[in-house]
Amino acid sequence: MIADTLPDLAPDGVTIRPAPPIGAIPLYNADVQTRDGFPQAVTDLAEAVRAADGVVIVSPEYNFSVPGVLKNAIDWVSRVPDQPFKDRPVALQSAATGMLGGARAQYHMRQIMVFLDALVFTKPEVFVSFAGQKVDAAAGRLTDEDARKVISAQLAGFARFVHRVGAA
Repeated sequence: MIADTLPDLAPDGVTIRPAPPIGAIPLYNADVQTRDGFPQAVTDLAEAVRAADGVVIVSPEYNFSVPGVLKNAIDWVSRVPDQPFKDRPVALQSAATGMLGGARAQYHMRQIMVFLDALVFTKPEVFVSFAGQKVDAAAGRLTDEDARKVISAQLAGFARFVHRVGAA
C-alpha cells in the first residue's frame, strides 16, 4: 500500500511506475538458469530497472530481514548480463508492524545493493513503523500524514540525487 501511494507523493516532474510483478519468478537455481536461460519475468524486471532513472524499493520486513520473494527476484536480476543495478540510483523504504519500521530488512537490503554496485540514496531514510495503523486497507493507500511527509521529502531528495549522479 505504501508503494501504491508513491506516485501521489512524487515531486513535480517525477513519474513513478510500478515494477513488473515478481511473484511469478521461480526460485533461483543456477542449474535452471544454465539449462533454460532467464525466465521472461526476470527479463521484464531487469529491463524495467534499466529503463528507470532511479529505483525505489519498498519492502516489508519478514523475520528480521528481506522477504524471500524480493531477495529471489534480486538474485535472478543480479545474474542478467550487464547487471542492471550497477550504478543505478536506488532509494529504500521499509515498513513493519513493529516499532522499527523494517530497519533490519533495510539494513540487509543495503548490504545487497552494495554487492550489486547500486548507488544507494541514504537520507532521509523511510521506516514506516506500526504500518498496519498507518494505511487504509480499503483504499490501498498510506494515510499517516507524518509518514507521507517523510516519504515526500525522501522522494524529493532522491530526485535531486538521481539528477546529480545520473542514471547508469
